[in-house]
Amino acid sequence: MQFSQIKETCLYVKDLRRTMAFYMDTLGVEMISYVKESHVFFRVGSSVLLCFLEKPVREQDIPPPHYASGVIHLAFEAPEGEYDNIREEVESNEIEIIHDHVWEKGHRSFYFKDPDGHLLEVIEPGMWDN
Repeated sequence: MQFSQIKETCLYVKDLRRTMAFYMDTLGVEMISYVKESHVFFRVGSSVLLCFLEKPVREQDIPPPHYASGVIHLAFEAPEGEYDNIREEVESNEIEIIHDHVWEKGHRSFYFKDPDGHLLEVIEPGMWDN
């Protein structure tokens, strides 16, 4: 069995309006779906970031219930040549960079948190290439 990519990543959030403001207004991510008291979905390249209120999806039957608690991690890949610009833009939005890292093959990444405390990372392109 071989897959082409991970198409969806899911976060569970406490406040959809706050989540929309952070991801759309602060990070500039495109919203593709919003259902009050349920979820907001964002397009990130060819992937989708699903942000659900936990209680409704915990109690649903279709699709099957799903939920998580605690700090969840996801990484955004910067377009070629844009890593430094994105880092500067994140800082200019008064978001605290909590860690910078240089990986074994020299790729850089930095970490920060969203309003729900999820750990977000921005990585340079090519980090996971063979």
